[in-house]
Amino acid sequence: MIALSIYLAVQTVASPLVGRMVDRYGARKIIAFGTMISSLSLILISRTHALWLFYAGYALFGAGHVTSGHVPTSAIVSNWFQKRRGTAIGIMGVGIGAGGLVMAPLVGNYFIPSFGWSKSYLILGVLSGVITIPLALMVIRTKPADMQLYPDGVESAEAETLAQPLPLTSNGFTLRMVLATSAFWLIAVSYLVSSFSFAGILQNQVPYLEGTGFPITIAATAFGAVGLGSAVGKFGFGWLCDQIRPKYACSIGLALGLAAILTLMNVNPASPPAMIWLYAIIMGLGVGSWLPTMSMLTSTAFGLTSYGAIWGLITCIHGAGSTVGPMVVGYIYDTTGNYNQAFIIALALLAVAIATILAMRRPKSLQDFTG
Repeated sequence: MIALSIYLAVQTVASPLVGRMVDRYGARKIIAFGTMISSLSLILISRTHALWLFYAGYALFGAGHVTSGHVPTSAIVSNWFQKRRGTAIGIMGVGIGAGGLVMAPLVGNYFIPSFGWSKSYLILGVLSGVITIPLALMVIRTKPADMQLYPDGVESAEAETLAQPLPLTSNGFTLRMVLATSAFWLIAVSYLVSSFSFAGILQNQVPYLEGTGFPITIAATAFGAVGLGSAVGKFGFGWLCDQIRPKYACSIGLALGLAAILTLMNVNPASPPAMIWLYAIIMGLGVGSWLPTMSMLTSTAFGLTSYGAIWGLITCIHGAGSTVGPMVVGYIYDTTGNYNQAFIIALALLAVAIATILAMRRPKSLQDFTG
């Protein structure tokens, strides 16, 4: 668990730096470099002979994973799509989840029983590097302009008209300018408190259901159902962001999380398993909403010139909430003997998150940034 915490902490801290690197050097080189780091870290872990080396391997893995993860990939998708950007980001998010859905059973049911954990890490490290690095270098281009193309494959005469729904996309707003707006800080507050609530409840839902009297099999399966709901939510909310303003789509996702926690609070030993599945699916949809709605809020509010740096900082803030939330909820349980106060705090924070995201207004001019 300490190794996992180190991994998450490194991802959180490194996100703003990775975003700046994407803006400066492009996503193709950054993804290839991050994959190389991830591969080497898995190989290092496979050769672990001391606890400090195990921790170091996971720290390196966190750095590599964030460098090849959704920070650079969301920048690529945002650059290549305008008409259906939300849907494209949602599909990208489903791809990220699908990787875990495929690899986790493969590793758990085949690699480790057949080869042991050490060789399994080694195999994953080699496969990651051999498959992903060549694909990144040969296929990925950060922007359509890198190939003398335009977003969505339109002709040059259409490009100017296409850009009109996203007027800030082509403007040179920097991270420093964005930090001077209320819009950024409202988004930041919303994602800090909502990630705290989501992660705090999610990481404690299995022990809560066990304590309520449900067998571990049902509790663990509910955790998997959240993942399934999340995959659907990423695609669904990506599509929704193309139909309505991203902040309204985001508020719907947060409201689903609030409804899920209310459902979980009312689970008791007499509740049918269907009530747990209902909670899990609703929670999954809410959790899945954050990636497409956050990305769309960032690109439509602040443009794409410094998207990587801005997105990286927002991801850092989101990660901070996700890191602290489970610890606080666990502490509340240890001191009170139940999760009641944790549920109330999570509900209150989600209400704050909805209010702040609805209050957000997209800056309309350079003067809005500079004051």
